[in-house]
Amino acid sequence: MSKPLSLPFDPIARADELWTRRWGSTPSMGAITSIMRAHQILLAEVDAVVKPYGLTFARYEALVLLTFSREGELPMSKIGERLMVHPTSVTNTVDRLVTSGLVDKRPNPNDGRGILASITDKGREVVEAATEDLMKMDFGLGAYDTDQCAEIFSMLRPLRVAAQDFEDAD
Repeated sequence: MSKPLSLPFDPIARADELWTRRWGSTPSMGAITSIMRAHQILLAEVDAVVKPYGLTFARYEALVLLTFSREGELPMSKIGERLMVHPTSVTNTVDRLVTSGLVDKRPNPNDGRGILASITDKGREVVEAATEDLMKMDFGLGAYDTDQCAEIFSMLRPLRVAAQDFEDAD
């Protein structure tokens, strides 16, 4: 798949100009359009890096989460909570990781109806290799330095707080 040719102008800036002419200045429109385009770019870049490992970024995130747990396993409900995704998405993600031999599932002995997902040795090897590759390409954010990455994180935090992703202790 070839990369599309660059346009001779910024289409988001152009859309912002046309928007302003039609409906008045709305800086949030240009901001969200830029964020959504950045999301597309970053997801394509990180997915391309993890694809050789049989992963998507969502599956990679689930594997990383399992490596963060003390025992390398978590209840499915906890995975969904931590990744902030719907239970159906967690099931789909984990089932694909099971099919790939990167994760095992078993009944949760502490919850009669719950399921535990645990990372396999193969899963640990894959997540380490994929992480090394993602870090080499700065998770697609190589156009920014360390301070700018921290600023992006800081600028997006109020949006996440407003969405009630977590309780803001600040």
